[in-house]
Amino acid sequence: MDVRDLGEFGLIERLRRALGDAADERLVAGIGDDAAAWRAGGGYAVATTDTLVAGVHFLAGEVAWRDVGWKALAVNISDVAAMGATPSFALVTLCVPPDTSVEAMDELYAGLRECVDAYGVTVAGGDIVSSPVFTITVALSGDAVARGDGTPGLLRRGGARAGDAVAVTGPLGGSAGGLRVLTEGAGRTSAAERLVARHMRPRPRVDAGRAAVSAGAACAIDISDGLVQDLGHVCEASGLGADLWLDRVPLDEALVAVYPDDAQALAASGGEDYELIVVAPEDVLRRAEVMLGGPLAVIGVMRAGTGVRVLDARGREVRLPTRGWDHLARPESDA
Repeated sequence: MDVRDLGEFGLIERLRRALGDAADERLVAGIGDDAAAWRAGGGYAVATTDTLVAGVHFLAGEVAWRDVGWKALAVNISDVAAMGATPSFALVTLCVPPDTSVEAMDELYAGLRECVDAYGVTVAGGDIVSSPVFTITVALSGDAVARGDGTPGLLRRGGARAGDAVAVTGPLGGSAGGLRVLTEGAGRTSAAERLVARHMRPRPRVDAGRAAVSAGAACAIDISDGLVQDLGHVCEASGLGADLWLDRVPLDEALVAVYPDDAQALAASGGEDYELIVVAPEDVLRRAEVMLGGPLAVIGVMRAGTGVRVLDARGREVRLPTRGWDHLARPESDA
């Protein structure tokens, strides 16, 4: 059996079982959430890590190194945001082919610095090794508050309850549209360029994560693998099902302009938007909106059962071409 037979999430579960249950009682969130979390002094610390690989996560030669630097940090910030925490310190590991130009690395770190400045992160160190393929790995820590009763002020995938509303923090599908522009060589109109920027320059929703915690929410996840797939992770962790109302999913305006026929499907399953799914009672979401100073789009509801049902405006179940991204699984046509 190959790892592709397990898929990314099957492999994660297999490796988690190999390690066994964590024995350190300070750990409050381990393998399976967007970031790990543990008690630290009077509060809580979180940590996450993510890797970008040339040819897998970005198309070298098609995108700017400066944008790669931004995205490498931003995707980690999004994981911290999904926990309702504030990012703090980062470590950066570069695997660099020896013939890589110095100018490319200058540009990479210029983009990294822009993201550092935008989100108040400090790069505290890292490592550099030689490699046949360029990769950049960021490990990011952050800080979470304690709630009034002393419990961790964290948003967890397993925190949903039946009847909770499912909301998203912004329009979706732009990143998937940007990837499509890059891979298909579509005409680079201003709308197409906005999609490429959405793909390479995600804006993690740290503000929304903190507002959700302050409002009393207990559940969130960032949209990295696709709306349906990531909501499925919430369902699995919470032991529930969900109904997703496809007509209520907010669509990126540039996506509608460039790919009007495929906009809904890309928004539902495209991934890498790095908006947040926040799951909470509607009154909690309304409080979060006040703190955030902007609306959250309610697109579904948690229910008893399992899995995500995607429904159209008439309540009929919709079958999508794909439900999200899995790094290791076989293409659906080969499954």
